[in-house]
Amino acid sequence: MEAVSKVYGRAVAALREVSVSLPAGAFTAVMGPSGSGKSTFLHCAAGLDAPTSGSVRLGGVELSGMDETALTKLRRDRVGFVFQAFNLVPALTVEQNVTLPLRMAGRRAPKGRVAEVLGRVGLAERAKHRPAELSGGQQQRVALARALVTEPDVVFGDEPTGALDTVTAREVLALLRAAVDDLGRTVVMVTHDPVAAAHADTVLFLADGRIVDALDAPDASAVAARLTSLGAA
Repeated sequence: MEAVSKVYGRAVAALREVSVSLPAGAFTAVMGPSGSGKSTFLHCAAGLDAPTSGSVRLGGVELSGMDETALTKLRRDRVGFVFQAFNLVPALTVEQNVTLPLRMAGRRAPKGRVAEVLGRVGLAERAKHRPAELSGGQQQRVALARALVTEPDVVFGDEPTGALDTVTAREVLALLRAAVDDLGRTVVMVTHDPVAAAHADTVLFLADGRIVDALDAPDASAVAARLTSLGAA
């Protein structure tokens, strides 16, 4: 992202000339007080929303000038998403939910790919179940498998553990960490939770639409302390 700003209406600036490079094959967390611009940052970085000004590039591809059709194809082929709401289709089985991005792209999963990704998230025995038959943590693991099945360049997480209990959240975060360490994926996660952020390689802190700090090799106490100082400011 280079000098990215996002203004809503006439006066509400959600992002203010944000310039940052998010390294490939790394886990980056994005944090900040309520209203700091975290979700807008993620939406612009992922091509879900167009910036008012500035440049957004994914692996050298400029997103800013693309029309919606081209952006849709890019997101489908090169980007995975995991949201706080699991966004599974209730009528589809686990296997069908995972392969949905491929089917929408008119592609078939390579042989063994779905079984491999379901095994990676610990759901190999649940392929024929429907979401209502799963726990919240299992549903989020289905969503993660769906994000990984296309072998995307980057996985964006918007509060992916926000609806989960502590133990289940830790399991999902470990899977995101493994996607980076074992699969070489790039993960960018917006979170409000210092414990979740501590799984990342780097934490970016937003305030009033600007990146105001970064913390490498974070631990939860250091993240919490920085958040507290931002809130006070």
